[in-house]
Amino acid sequence: LCVVFFFLGMEKVVVCPYKRPNALYRLICFPWAGGGTSQLAQWGKLFSSSVEVSSVRLPGRESRRKEPFAKDMATVVNEITSVLLKELQEKPFAFFGHSFGSYISFAVALHLKEKYGLEPFHLFLSGAHAPHSEAFLPIKTVSISDTKDEDVLKYIEILGGTPSELLQSEDVKEHLILTFREDLRVLQTLSFEKAERNIPFSCDITCFNGSEDKSHDVEAWHDLTSGDISFYELPGGHFYLLEPSNEIFLTKHITKCIENAGL
Repeated sequence: LCVVFFFLGMEKVVVCPYKRPNALYRLICFPWAGGGTSQLAQWGKLFSSSVEVSSVRLPGRESRRKEPFAKDMATVVNEITSVLLKELQEKPFAFFGHSFGSYISFAVALHLKEKYGLEPFHLFLSGAHAPHSEAFLPIKTVSISDTKDEDVLKYIEILGGTPSELLQSEDVKEHLILTFREDLRVLQTLSFEKAERNIPFSCDITCFNGSEDKSHDVEAWHDLTSGDISFYELPGGHFYLLEPSNEIFLTKHITKCIENAGL
């Protein structure tokens, strides 16, 4: 019975359309605010047979639409960790997160390190400030409840990443606004204070950003690992990663990093 519950939890929280039980490495992807698993889970077909790709699905969307949204980052982290822990103990794993997903991947990685002594061998972070940087503070202080729906929608449209035909449907539009608000609420509960002389990670970190996106304080990620850190700017805005040419660059580059990790 326990195995059945574990499997159901796994299928609910982690989406892996291209299962590769013999893969040497796992890449776990974390989507952006308001996002689901459709784009990043499809990366599985772009990677070689040595990498199995999964995408995390949060409550309140897709097949979990009827579930209540998570209340805070700790809830999100605990759920993901409890479902993935056994898998992550079996073989080396890396995380990829975009925007809101970068912060979740960071929080999950930190929890795994502090509680279980487990660490991704590489963190791939996209479109995000380092969580202890001053540039992250405005995100934490914006008042979600005071923001009108049309302003949230305008912001989503400016960011891009949502096909305009989807926004023609009132139901889809409403649910997207709600999901975006709830994800922002979760993000605001991320609390991380960088302690003096304490470097939480030893893994390599790669940061990606769109050239037309606002600049992110990626330099501050240097403080968080004793491993190597590299930065790449790719053409496009906040959702540069949805451009097929950038997607090819990302998946090739991530593959190279994974295969050169010498594990």
